[in-house]
Amino acid sequence: MLSKKYIVALSGGADSVCLLLKMLDEGRHVEAAHCNFHLRGAESDRDEAFVVALCQRLGVALHRAHFDTREYASLHKVSIELAARTLRYQYFEQLRRDIGAEAIMVAHHRDDNVETVLMNMVRGTGIRGVAGIRPVNGHILRPLLNMSRSDIEAYIAARGETYVTDSTNLEDDATRNKFRLNVIPLLRTINPRASENIHATSKHIAEAEKIVDWAVERAREEVTTTHGDDLIVDVERLNAFVSPDYLLNEICRPYGFSTSQITDMSDAIREHHVGAVFHSVSHIAAVANFSNRLCLQISPLLTSEREYRLPEEGTYRLSSDMKIVVSTRAIDDTFRISKSSDCATLDRSKVTFPLTLRLAKEGDRFTPFGMKGSKLVSDYLSDLKCSVIDRRRQWVIEDATGMIVWLVGRRTNDKCRILSSSDAALVITVS
Repeated sequence: MLSKKYIVALSGGADSVCLLLKMLDEGRHVEAAHCNFHLRGAESDRDEAFVVALCQRLGVALHRAHFDTREYASLHKVSIELAARTLRYQYFEQLRRDIGAEAIMVAHHRDDNVETVLMNMVRGTGIRGVAGIRPVNGHILRPLLNMSRSDIEAYIAARGETYVTDSTNLEDDATRNKFRLNVIPLLRTINPRASENIHATSKHIAEAEKIVDWAVERAREEVTTTHGDDLIVDVERLNAFVSPDYLLNEICRPYGFSTSQITDMSDAIREHHVGAVFHSVSHIAAVANFSNRLCLQISPLLTSEREYRLPEEGTYRLSSDMKIVVSTRAIDDTFRISKSSDCATLDRSKVTFPLTLRLAKEGDRFTPFGMKGSKLVSDYLSDLKCSVIDRRRQWVIEDATGMIVWLVGRRTNDKCRILSSSDAALVITVS
């Protein structure tokens, strides 16, 4: 392990200087990385100059990055704090890959963890929030989590080293600083070991979290199935779990749904509100009847709602997972109408090119094969008991006259049916 290369995130503050010194004292192969976010004027440049001098004196390779953090925050409409965090960790991970490092070491310590736990509790949190900062999170390592700030300062003093101080850490205008400067000192007047006890509690909860995660994963396997790209949550099995609401939260949270949305999902399920729909940035969830069982159907949002133009016969590779073949066949004694759901067989003389493949939209009508009158596509899909999600991602093919000739995968238009007088068939196959 000592031969592996690690990156130490080095700001120049006491925490990161201590981390660098400890890793060197342990004989680890480390290189340092410093980010200048240009948020504190001359003080930011002072920190960088200190880091450069420290690394030169210790013989440690240093990597530096400069960011226009305010511009990034404005462009992405995020806070300065989140912008700096995003830029920092993106840079660290790219650097890790570039130099072949095993992991990135950051200098969060015990007091940081205590602040984080308290902040999460005040905001409202679950077991993960109270478990605090993880010592290992992917390629991020936090070796100092069991050291206090006073331990860190003592370690640096014993080594005869110095560090720089971020002046903004001394102001109580930021939430974290309020906890550091006001709340935690007050708690210590109640119990001098308040910080140690909160940190110990978070470690106990982190261990309990492992057991919970183990149980949740097994419960998830019991209550969910996959259907194509969809995740199907069986409501009856979900309700048999010791805590349906907690399990539902664990299932839905990775798909970007908020706590309030998941609470509303739970209410909709409890009330059998079939058709209730919820959106995250990447997914849609709907309460639906699936195979005659009440379920929650979670599906990726369609990445593209563009229309595809099919100007003539031929083979069209529309995406990595969709291909359409359009061809004409003579109707003779050997001809057979396909009964496959992925193939439409139409009277060639009744279809006008170009064709358009698109998603069904409100107001679409067609005459289902075997019927005389027209019907709204939405009503037809409702009659088939299709879920809201399936209705929203239903593809149709219409011809140049605007006639929907095929509800893809389900039913062709009766107006395009092949008759005894038909000479040629237009065959459309989707795979």
